[in-house]
Amino acid sequence: MHITFYGAVREVTGSMHLLSTDRDRILLDCGMYQGRRKETAEKNHVLPFDPAMLTNMVVSHAHIDHSGRIPLLVKKGFNGHIYCTRATADACAYLLPDSAHIQESDAEYLNYKTVRSALSRMRPDKDNGTSKKDLKEIKRLLKKGRHGLRTEAINDYLRQFHLQGVEPLYTTWDAEQSLKSFEGIPYRHPVSIAKDMTCTLFEAGHILGSAVVMIRYGNGEHKRTICFSGDIGRYDKPILKDPSSHLNAFADTIDLMIMESTYGNRDHEPVIDLKPKLKKVLNDTFDRGGSIVIPSFAYGRTQELLYVIHELFDEKEVPSMPVFVDSPLATNITKVFGEHPEVYDAEAHETFLAQGKNPFVFRQVQFVESVEASMALMREEKPHIVISASGMCEAGRILHHLRYKIHNPKNTILIVGYMANHTLGRRILEEGTAYEMSGRKGDPPIVKIFNKEYPLEAKVIKIGGFSAHGDRNEMLRFLKQSELKIKQIALVHGEEEQSLAFAEFLKMAGYEAFVPRVGQIVSV
Repeated sequence: MHITFYGAVREVTGSMHLLSTDRDRILLDCGMYQGRRKETAEKNHVLPFDPAMLTNMVVSHAHIDHSGRIPLLVKKGFNGHIYCTRATADACAYLLPDSAHIQESDAEYLNYKTVRSALSRMRPDKDNGTSKKDLKEIKRLLKKGRHGLRTEAINDYLRQFHLQGVEPLYTTWDAEQSLKSFEGIPYRHPVSIAKDMTCTLFEAGHILGSAVVMIRYGNGEHKRTICFSGDIGRYDKPILKDPSSHLNAFADTIDLMIMESTYGNRDHEPVIDLKPKLKKVLNDTFDRGGSIVIPSFAYGRTQELLYVIHELFDEKEVPSMPVFVDSPLATNITKVFGEHPEVYDAEAHETFLAQGKNPFVFRQVQFVESVEASMALMREEKPHIVISASGMCEAGRILHHLRYKIHNPKNTILIVGYMANHTLGRRILEEGTAYEMSGRKGDPPIVKIFNKEYPLEAKVIKIGGFSAHGDRNEMLRFLKQSELKIKQIALVHGEEEQSLAFAEFLKMAGYEAFVPRVGQIVSV
């Protein structure tokens, strides 16, 4: 059996690995690259193999950097089954069409800008600049209302003027078609995924439905076992069960462990500190008369925040203030959480379910659906909490909340998750933190949102306890508690310095670990 490492290799996003035998080919994850628009667009459009040659695939969990290119895979000829947990299948039913809609909207907007620019250059007196009257006329031709675009007219101009338009990676229709291939399976239930090959999924503790993937191939002395960790979660966090332990009951020896290393050189704040730190941020901001803006992943992080805020309100530890979830996707994903209480941990059952309460729905919370309601919320000046996608501040409604709140020192921008390199979220985190550490001396940092500059005067605070990824000690704990005999570990899903550092950390703990390169093939 051969394993080829194609994605999330010496970087965090784009998870994709291929298992090949003489007869079959199984894909592990089909994630989207995230980061700089041009760079990631080029990488996302290229699949390093013919999708039609794949037998089946297994998805560790529904985050877009693990599932986001599945519609492209199906569009280009994949016709096998996609195995995952039932919760992951339910979440992908919302996440993939949402990803397609974002891509379609981005493509339409970029094409609008291309045509608008071309029409401006074609004016007879273009050397004197475009007048307000001309701009108004151009917008009338290309837009309907304040926010709508005349897509057909824009496409006609692209063809007429032979302009290079932008195509989405896949459409909503493509995403919906791909959902027909999903096969949700329960944890700890082996299924056949190829000739003489079975797959068993175990709780990973990362997000709802996340799985550690155990693949067994062959029989007798020719048997081989591959374990793919997916993303390993933290221990003792709210809602979900801890990462699975005692996996040796299902496999004796692991020939190759493919393991994440997102935080391979870091130690997180203790989970026990999470609630008191959130309490302090909410109380301090409320006392200043400000609001809290929380960029949050729609899947997992939003629900954890709602859970802890619900606890704080019930315990009367923070003032009762409105909580807005401004993300249609987060609203839908919260419904998925509500439909899978079987994966909750004992504490969630005791704290909420046994009391007849929904952990994610309470008196103060409002789920914002329409664009109009979101626009009104942006202008709200009374203290409130807004949780909005996307987590890395690269797109979505969060950008509008930031541009209205970022320049007011009364407000807080609360960072509760990983911010990849070259994202707006990373810039806000790094520059805002540096400004706080300087004692807020001198001019505040300047950040660009929608090509307009804003002073970063709001307080920027990070709470690391919300991370859905285990740190190096928690990942080592997973390995030890699995009680597996592991021959070698391939470290993926981490920026290069994190992966290399984690390899050294594991070697000191007695494991044989290495960091593969893109396209590298390992035989077992």
